[in-house]
Amino acid sequence: MRGALAAPWALWTVVLVVAFGTNVPTPLLLVYRETLGLAPTTLTAAFGVYAAGLIPALLLSGPASDRLGRRPVVVPFVVLAGLVSILFLAASSSVLVLFAGRFLQGAVSGVVFSVGTAWLGELIGEPGRSARLTTIALAMGWAGGPLVAGLMGQWVVLPTVLPYLVHVALMVVAVALLPLVPETLLPDRRRVGGPVVNLGVPAGTRRAFVLVVVPIAIGVFAFPSTAATVLPLLLTPQMPGIAVAIAGIVAGVTLSTGALVPPLARRLGAERAGPVGLALGAAGLGLALLALATGAWPVLLPVSLLLGAGYGLCLTSGLTIVAGLALPSERGALTGTFYACAYLGFGVPYLLSALAGDGSLTGPLAGLAIVSALAGAALALPGARRLVAP
Repeated sequence: MRGALAAPWALWTVVLVVAFGTNVPTPLLLVYRETLGLAPTTLTAAFGVYAAGLIPALLLSGPASDRLGRRPVVVPFVVLAGLVSILFLAASSSVLVLFAGRFLQGAVSGVVFSVGTAWLGELIGEPGRSARLTTIALAMGWAGGPLVAGLMGQWVVLPTVLPYLVHVALMVVAVALLPLVPETLLPDRRRVGGPVVNLGVPAGTRRAFVLVVVPIAIGVFAFPSTAATVLPLLLTPQMPGIAVAIAGIVAGVTLSTGALVPPLARRLGAERAGPVGLALGAAGLGLALLALATGAWPVLLPVSLLLGAGYGLCLTSGLTIVAGLALPSERGALTGTFYACAYLGFGVPYLLSALAGDGSLTGPLAGLAIVSALAGAALALPGARRLVAP
């Protein structure tokens, strides 16, 4: 029994530590902007290139793990997560290293988060509980990384070195825990043959996936990525001497709030939690517009809470729905497809910046708020809820 309990918590910790590392660079982008002379569009591109490495990894790793097993796919990329943080030690003097590091972080995340989620779900055996625990692990990791990096980046020496060394130390612990986690996809349950890229969407559920799951998935990262990059960047002039720390705090609050909402998602049910998450995200974006109009950067705190609750509800809802839709032999593939859709949200800051051009971001942000509100309202309709009801 002790081993059975240790395995899920060991894997849960590994997922949390890998998630911690993926967001260490987020508040440090303001430091890189100064040291490397980055334009705002380049800055948001450096954030968004993460998705360029992540989406192919998501689409390839899920089907690969359905054929080969979870362990052979996950373990090498957990090790790579620590090596990528070492690579970032040289990012403060090279734009190429910064972009390469973010790209590789995306590849690591694509494998560990998608296959790790399926692996954890099989260890736990209860889709709703595993979705909530996965949400908490990811949210705590994603929140801890920028919070630590923001505070260290603002007030300690070697701001672009020490935060990564903290993550490397945590990765040593994570790698040491991996032997406790057994393979769950035994050979007789593995997928034989099939395409290299397999979306894993069962034929009878494609309409539900496209109309319900995809909008919820995009909301997962559209909200925290906007909170972590666009808003601190726009309000930097109003935060002299504390901008890096505030960027880390905003990212930390947004992402940690996501760890607090799974109990609410459980009460709402997966088919209601997603629309509520989109609505809360729209409310947070509306409040962000007020902060930008008045220059009142403290308003970023309630904005972070709303956007964080929105992202957490969308993530828990989406993972629960996907676990219910997936066939056992294609769970890794479908989970990877969900995350691929979710990480499209990482491109939102770049899209907003590109739409604004040399003008104000108010219009694009307002448009994102309106689209989010309309999507939430549409998915709250009884017909949409019936598509994904248990």
